[in-house]
Amino acid sequence: MASQPRCIALVGPAQSGKSVLLDALVERAGGPAHSGREGAEARGGTEPVVAALTYLGEAFTVVDCPGAVEFAHAMNPVLAVCDAAVVVCEADERKLPALELVMRALEAQGVPRLLFVNKIDTATQGLRETLSLLQGASQVPLLLRQIPIVEDGAATGYIDLALERAFVYRPHAPSTLIALPEGVLPQEKEERFTLLERLADHDDALMEALITEAEPPPDRIFADLARELREGLAVSVLIGSGLRGNGIGRLLKALRHEAPGLAETRARLGIAEAGPPLARVLATRHAGFSGKLSVARVLRGTFQEGEAVAGPDGAATRIAGLVALDRGQTARIPATPEGAVAGFARLDGIGTGQGFAAGGHGFAAGGAAPGAIGPAPPSPVYASAIRVRDRKDDVRLTGALAKVTEEDPGLVVEHDADLEEIRLLGQGEMHLRTAIERLSARFGVGVEASRPKVGYRETIRGAAAGRGRHKKQTGGHGQFADVQIAVRPLARGEGFRFADAVVGGAVPRNYIPSVEAGARAYLRRGPLGFPLVDLEVTLTDGSAHAVDSSDAAFQIAARLALDDALPKAGPVLLEPVLAVEIATPSGATARATGLVTGRRGQILGYDARPGWPGWDLVQALIPAAETADLIVELRSVSAGVGSFTARFDHMAELSGRPAELVLASDLARRAG
Repeated sequence: MASQPRCIALVGPAQSGKSVLLDALVERAGGPAHSGREGAEARGGTEPVVAALTYLGEAFTVVDCPGAVEFAHAMNPVLAVCDAAVVVCEADERKLPALELVMRALEAQGVPRLLFVNKIDTATQGLRETLSLLQGASQVPLLLRQIPIVEDGAATGYIDLALERAFVYRPHAPSTLIALPEGVLPQEKEERFTLLERLADHDDALMEALITEAEPPPDRIFADLARELREGLAVSVLIGSGLRGNGIGRLLKALRHEAPGLAETRARLGIAEAGPPLARVLATRHAGFSGKLSVARVLRGTFQEGEAVAGPDGAATRIAGLVALDRGQTARIPATPEGAVAGFARLDGIGTGQGFAAGGHGFAAGGAAPGAIGPAPPSPVYASAIRVRDRKDDVRLTGALAKVTEEDPGLVVEHDADLEEIRLLGQGEMHLRTAIERLSARFGVGVEASRPKVGYRETIRGAAAGRGRHKKQTGGHGQFADVQIAVRPLARGEGFRFADAVVGGAVPRNYIPSVEAGARAYLRRGPLGFPLVDLEVTLTDGSAHAVDSSDAAFQIAARLALDDALPKAGPVLLEPVLAVEIATPSGATARATGLVTGRRGQILGYDARPGWPGWDLVQALIPAAETADLIVELRSVSAGVGSFTARFDHMAELSGRPAELVLASDLARRAG
């Protein structure tokens, strides 16, 4: 039996009933059903919620992870330190793709897992059909542990196949033991044999018992179930209803007797048993005057308030305070037990997913790897340009954004100097809306969001010549410069090049850099109103005045010469084109390719997604202007699970009606 508190993650698709199940688990363990839920509800399923409970003398920390796809990345740091996960799902085919994403995340990190089929009281199909449906989301076999007792079309109890016992549900109370109903005995025998047969795949003694028709002892069955869970050989399937409090006791007993403990988790993470105290951060929060709170699991040893610790870079910081956590409530504690999840105050320089060790002298050898564990946050798929509502908040915005992105590593902040824009990028519209609400609610910085600008450029199609003559007499020394240039296009991506072809000293050598400086300054905005790229400017001739010429005069003349030459060189608008890879279930591939072609995109090809049966990868080129809400429509056509990655590929000419719309929009913006 594990001596340290065990950490259990509650995961599953959105609206599967995880939060309700968490309340039912706490209530069955003797705790208040809704204590502290105000804080959890306020977060609206966007952050992990930590609850503490004790069941039959065993301590557990249960972490309710967000289920919505836009916040699912918050699950990964929790999975990296938990001992096991309970996957909460429904018998709903529409949510199968979302369930598969959750199961894939668990499989990738090797997390032991149970499957809890929730809302069994409202299920409309048989459990065997449900199991066949759910198997499509799991790469390892599902083991049916219970079958429902159905009366008048509703589940009124269950049969435990391992114990061969029947129970009747009672609302929010332990189930009552009854005799095995005669009508379900044939089904019970068949399903129990299927369960034992699966277990016997990894237990020769059990296989021999089945062959000889000997009854295996219950202890052996439960030992095999624990091993299947611990080693990821199979996934046990339990049933119940969080809302009615049904099946909760059986789930708690399975966790108590079968879930691995901290020693197994350390082994999974490659952390040595001996060494300095070590913990990993599973979530970060900033709250008003209380400052930063790192929610971390203690993986080795214990930590004391005021103790010095070192983060991934070896820099030392000090634990300003320690708190126990329970569904939004906190209580000050002097030390953290090994295996516990606690709040560590003001751990500067230590982020979500990263570890820290006691002593303040860096990480010791023996498996205490300093970096982050678990997968990196997903690439952003949605962006908003943001600006403060009140200019006085300009300075505070930078600090507030740093805190919001520290809380949520799925957010990214970009500063685009060319477009004079700050962008917030994340996993979808709701993800960014939630982040913007946090900026206001937690940090008092109100911002407005808008669609990001597109990095349009312009270039020229042909060669042309131009002249710029600047002459001004203002009393005393005047201003004079005469510049003749030739322009020609360069290959895409070559940028800007300046050449000097002046002969005979028509333009004094000391003024030639001024001509180049004037030309470079002109690049910021060409005749169409956008930055100029991929052209060569050659200084061919000119003249100067011994008294009135100056650097400034030649810079002005260069700009005048470009004003003369570029309209004759066939200016053309360029738009950025992205290389996009779309991942989608195969059933939605045709609709996904339709989204690409409907956005002026070009399909380059598609193939099966490696290691993901029933999924495809689509490669395409799509103009950046057409990707702003691509993720919204992609999720709409793919049961909410489609995703994409994008990178800049090239600049392409934009002409016709699309170019006219861009130019008209830019003109209206500048006029406004």
